[in-house]
Amino acid sequence: MAGHGGFGRIASARTKLFVSYVAVGALALGAGCSAPPGADPSQPAGGATRAADPATSPASTENPAADRTPTATPRGGTPAPRVTPPAPEPITLAFAGDIHFQNQLRSRLADPGTALAPLRPELSAADLTVANLETAVTTRGAPEDKRYRFRAPPSAFDAVAAAGIDVVTMANNHAVDYGPVGLRDTLAAAAHAPVAVVGIGADAAQAFAPHVARIRGTTVAVIGADAVPDPTTRHFAAGEDTAGIAVAVRPARLLAAVRAARRTADIVVVYLHWGQERVGCPTSGQRDLARMLAGAGADVVVGSHAHVQLGAGTLDDTFVAYGLGNFVWYSRNSRRESTTGVLTLTMTGRSVREARWTPGRVGADGLPRFTSGDQAERLRRDFADLTACTGLGRIGTPPV
Repeated sequence: MAGHGGFGRIASARTKLFVSYVAVGALALGAGCSAPPGADPSQPAGGATRAADPATSPASTENPAADRTPTATPRGGTPAPRVTPPAPEPITLAFAGDIHFQNQLRSRLADPGTALAPLRPELSAADLTVANLETAVTTRGAPEDKRYRFRAPPSAFDAVAAAGIDVVTMANNHAVDYGPVGLRDTLAAAAHAPVAVVGIGADAAQAFAPHVARIRGTTVAVIGADAVPDPTTRHFAAGEDTAGIAVAVRPARLLAAVRAARRTADIVVVYLHWGQERVGCPTSGQRDLARMLAGAGADVVVGSHAHVQLGAGTLDDTFVAYGLGNFVWYSRNSRRESTTGVLTLTMTGRSVREARWTPGRVGADGLPRFTSGDQAERLRRDFADLTACTGLGRIGTPPV
């Protein structure tokens, strides 16, 4: 189905991006294999995902020397035929916005295996699914001096894993809502979680380390970071020998992490906490950081924090989704804040071939309900129209 408002067919220097709005359930690509996390302390804590090989030995399928392999010439004969490596198989990456288990959502953790069961068909359909877990994972600690404070028991990790999420970023402004004690508990729980955790760690090396998954021969690195200047990034930034979250208010360390991942991974994904709350257009800071990440080698940049959706499109060869909004959330303060969805990208190598937005609405119980029919079409058009103020490219036009 053709896109609306220009979010239908997007050209980039590497390939053409075809964005189709397909109803929920249309995706039918198979999932890859999973493996437990490696023992390398530089890797983020977290459990196995359905697509991940051990992160300690990522093997890139991108070999710059492959096209320059010398051709042997037998004596007195003709050159041997050049062997062309097979093209990578398409894979799917899915992204959802902010998740917590506050208020009416807390009781769902009594049975974490079914806590988010209605979401599993959509979230588990992709080869790798990433979301933002916006809560401290602890039952202890002193609350920070702030208006909103979120926490959940370690079963929160089990709940998101059972829902089909493979990777969560915890680089956000609620991961350390219960101080140093809560931070220690969060890291301890993450070390044994059945889902990979990025964006937080015992030190900066761990907080900025990517989760690396190998999916049918394609290596995907996922990095999480927080670029919002607030008390959490000021007081709980991971340091050389201090625990905390991956802070990218000054982006040098994040850019270095992206460049390092670029050397070994086929696809580099950055999930950011950024932007201004309840503002539906990216700030100049977001646009600047997106361009810096694209220049460093990021293939996909997605984000959350604003509680509303922001637009998506191409920035040269990089796909950027500035804001995915709330996803599993306790409040519905407005129609905009209750509008949600899942973004699924089909990729071949580093090229995004298709983007699918599956829209929904957060219900009174805090869970999103995916829509269909006329309502889904309207919400897809609304999402497409958000690209207008992003400066991102669409329908063959370059970014501005």
